[in-house]
Amino acid sequence: MTSFKHLDDFPEDIRHLIPKRFDVIGDVAVVSIPPELSDHKFSIAEYISSRRGNLRSVLNKMTKLEGDHRVAGFELLLGDSSLTTHAEFGMRYKMDLMDVFFNGRLAFERKRIASQVQKGEDVLVPFCGVGPFAIPAAAKGAKVIALEKNPAACKWLAENIRLNHVGGNIMPILADALCIGNLLNAKFDRVIIPTPYGMDHFLEDVIPLVRGGGHLHFYTFKTREQIEGLIESYSDMGLDVISYRRCGNVASGVSRWAFDMVRV
Repeated sequence: MTSFKHLDDFPEDIRHLIPKRFDVIGDVAVVSIPPELSDHKFSIAEYISSRRGNLRSVLNKMTKLEGDHRVAGFELLLGDSSLTTHAEFGMRYKMDLMDVFFNGRLAFERKRIASQVQKGEDVLVPFCGVGPFAIPAAAKGAKVIALEKNPAACKWLAENIRLNHVGGNIMPILADALCIGNLLNAKFDRVIIPTPYGMDHFLEDVIPLVRGGGHLHFYTFKTREQIEGLIESYSDMGLDVISYRRCGNVASGVSRWAFDMVRV
């Protein structure tokens, strides 16, 4: 039996189609294999596994994020489980990748934001998932409210709060962040918003919850040509854009942008 550990092990006419990049979350690799390579998907999983010595499982991403819980569709090609524990800048996040959304490529962003959090701040994190923005803020000594509507993600959030010993500084809430106006009667020094695609309107809903002089870290998906107009619209909302940066492409011409802002 052929062992697929090198690109040369595959037929020459399909080598250019085999994915060169894949994400690693904990000890699980996540790859998107083109449909035309479905007959070779298990061999491709073996090839990917051979490239990293610490991989236990390989998942094939079959669909994009969908549904109310923002979860992609996966199939397990190698290994016996999609359960993993991901380490990131001293924090650990346990999760089942079949049930939750987790973007390992935002690790630097999460560290960057956490470095700005001050002890004693009141921090709100909607769309918090399993906690990669919320838990580092709590570890800095902030008082964090973390909202998540996916019950599976909220279950792992509670586990990760315990795992990282921040239970005294964070309150997880199983709730839809889009109903935030009816959920919370509070003011925050900082709001961290890893906004899902297409939900920019949420920014206007959360502004009233931010104290004057408070900080907002807002993520959105835009082309480079849209940025100048965005800055103007944020100014009209009473926000001062301190800085902005591109943090990853998501489609042709479309990138994820991070805006650091202060409520005037």
